[in-house]
Amino acid sequence: MAEAMPEIEVKLRHYGLRPTRQRVALGDLLFAKGDRHLTVEELHEEAIIAGVPVSLATVYNTLHQFTEAGLIRVLAVEGAKTYFDTNTSDHHHFFVEGRNEVLDVPVGNLEIGNLPEPPEGMEIAHVDVVIRLREKRS
Repeated sequence: MAEAMPEIEVKLRHYGLRPTRQRVALGDLLFAKGDRHLTVEELHEEAIIAGVPVSLATVYNTLHQFTEAGLIRVLAVEGAKTYFDTNTSDHHHFFVEGRNEVLDVPVGNLEIGNLPEPPEGMEIAHVDVVIRLREKRS
């Protein structure tokens, strides 16, 4: 009897990606803990801790391949800092300043209206709202 394919391999194939050793290892790390927001550096550190021998460039390239395939989405929050979000549904984010932490805004708590008409031949693909938070000042 044939052995069942691991879930991440099935997911990668479903999104048109070949399940290479690095993609499977990084996909396992990325999706094993539910919805989350990670930078390239954070995932690279997790890979090192888990004993996955990948370079920072491999992590970067893999995350961008996952993004292009639609497995994850990019969230630009802090200038040059980019987070990769495993939740690809339409939702918005809180960003906790000083902690560099990204949290999902509960669905249904934010309504967007009065969007401008896009230029001729274009359509709105997605609206990202980032609400910046900080600790209350005394």
